[in-house]
Amino acid sequence: MALDWKPLVELIRSNQRFVLSSHVRPDADAIGSELGLAHILQALGKSVRIVNPSAPPPNLGFLDPTKRVLKLGDGITADEMKDADAHIVVDTSAWTQLQEIGNVLKTTSAKKGVIDHHVSSDDLGAVTVKDTTAAATGELIFELAEFLNVKLSIETATALYCAIATDTGWFRFPSTTGRTMRIIGALIDLGVEPAALYSQLYEQHTQARLRLFGRVISRIVVEGDGKVAYLSVAQRDFRETNAVPADTEDLVNECLKIAGVKAAFIAIEQLNGAVKVSFRSRLGIDVASVAEQFNGGGHKQAAGAVIQGELIDVMKRVLPSVIQVAAG
Repeated sequence: MALDWKPLVELIRSNQRFVLSSHVRPDADAIGSELGLAHILQALGKSVRIVNPSAPPPNLGFLDPTKRVLKLGDGITADEMKDADAHIVVDTSAWTQLQEIGNVLKTTSAKKGVIDHHVSSDDLGAVTVKDTTAAATGELIFELAEFLNVKLSIETATALYCAIATDTGWFRFPSTTGRTMRIIGALIDLGVEPAALYSQLYEQHTQARLRLFGRVISRIVVEGDGKVAYLSVAQRDFRETNAVPADTEDLVNECLKIAGVKAAFIAIEQLNGAVKVSFRSRLGIDVASVAEQFNGGGHKQAAGAVIQGELIDVMKRVLPSVIQVAAG
């Protein structure tokens, strides 16, 4: 897909002070894309701050050893964040995913830009570069660097590699294309070490995480004539295993390892009384349409929503819609 970078490049060239943001509970694609874009902007002589609605998960700390990625309200205020010429959002274009950052965007006089690859989106009043065929926003950041002829450092190449590798399920998701692998090849040529990064991302689990996995998987439920599987995590599961919310990453994908399952979800009880629901599906099953019913969004095969209510009640509300899309 040919992208028109010129309007965003004009926004970049005509402004000096930038704030970069991404979605709540940022993943490697969000963090990696922010760090990659920050490198590009600094190479062009711009000043950059990175501020998100949530703190980075501990397992991604190696991507940001100097702790550049800040959480709004922890080291930076909304007023300080507004002190910028331009604000660029990456890896989302949905108000619900931005939480408190969205309030800043709605009240700031700064110019706005968006770089995203998700299907679900809102009008943020921004110059937008969106490519839903891209496997990860990290792909788009790499292409922006090429368009601007900015050479990537090994640190930036590593961040973008992790962004793309994790969002493609280490290249096993159908979103992986020849374009994806050509970018990955270029990043490896810059010095990225895939084996070391795989170990860093997937082979540093705590005993608590494994205990949580065992407990949650033991109560997996299969419905809809074997086409839907789902899991749930209550706050007591975290307390009794000493696990943390980040330990649930990728757990929902275990459901798709069951023969015949077409769609899956995991419901995770939050401290604030809401329930975070992550949806996954096989090719051809659109779970983003389910997430959108609950004011969420994402990709056709990977989406999510935060729903108010008790854990059991939320699962009962979500399940019929998932069964419906899985049935085709």
